[in-house]
Amino acid sequence: MSEQRHTLEVRQVSKTFRDPVTVPVLKEVSLEVKRGEFVSITGKSGCGKSTLLYILSTMDTDYKGEVVIDGEPTKGLSGTRLAAIRNEKIGFVFQFHYLLPEFSVLRNVMLPGLKLARKSSAEVESDAMRRLTELGMADQALKMANQLSGGQKQRVAIARALINDPLIIMGDEPTGNLDKKNSETVFEIFQHIAQEHKRSLLIVTHDTDFAARTDRNIEMEDGRVLNHGG
Repeated sequence: MSEQRHTLEVRQVSKTFRDPVTVPVLKEVSLEVKRGEFVSITGKSGCGKSTLLYILSTMDTDYKGEVVIDGEPTKGLSGTRLAAIRNEKIGFVFQFHYLLPEFSVLRNVMLPGLKLARKSSAEVESDAMRRLTELGMADQALKMANQLSGGQKQRVAIARALINDPLIIMGDEPTGNLDKKNSETVFEIFQHIAQEHKRSLLIVTHDTDFAARTDRNIEMEDGRVLNHGG
C-alpha cells in the first residue's frame, strides 16, 4: 500500500433519522484521515459525532454519500465483507471498555485475533502478550478483567483494538470515564500508535485539552463539519 493513500475518505455523507418525523443528523460531511495521522473530532452533544463514527466503522449502512477505507469504497458491500473490513482494518476503543469479565486479560485481548483466524492460537497469544507488554500490562495478563482498575481496563481495551494490526483506530470518548492521569496515559499511547506504528487514529472526544494536542481537530456543529483543523 502506498504511504500516500488515505486510510479513510468520507465524501458527502448525510444521515437522517425518522422517528416519527425526519430529522437530518449528518449533512454532507466530508473528511480524510492520512496514514499515521492522529485526528480528533469535537462538538457539542447531539452534533452527530458518534453517529458519524458509527457509519465510518461500517456498522451503519443506511446513509447517503461514500466511505472509503484503505482505498475500498464500502457502499453496497455485503455484510460479510464489511465484517471482514471491521476485523482486519479497524480497531475500536469506546468510553466503556466492554471487556468480558469471565475471561482473563490475555484472553480478552486475543479474542478479535482468534475470530479473524489468520494466525494460530499460539501466534495470537504471542501477539497479545506483546501488545500488553507495550502498554505496561503484561504483569496483569492472567488476572480476570473485572479485577482491574478503570485505567487498566482501558489499556487492555486498546491492546485488544491493536491485536489485528488495524490501519485505523476509532475511538468514541475513550477517556470519558478516566481521571486526568489515566487520560494522559491513553493520549500518550495513542500518540505512540500513530508515530511508531504509523497507524491512523480518529477519536471523538469532549476533552478539549486532548483534542488540542492531536495532529488535527475536526470541529462539528449541527451535523456539519465546521473546520478540518490544522
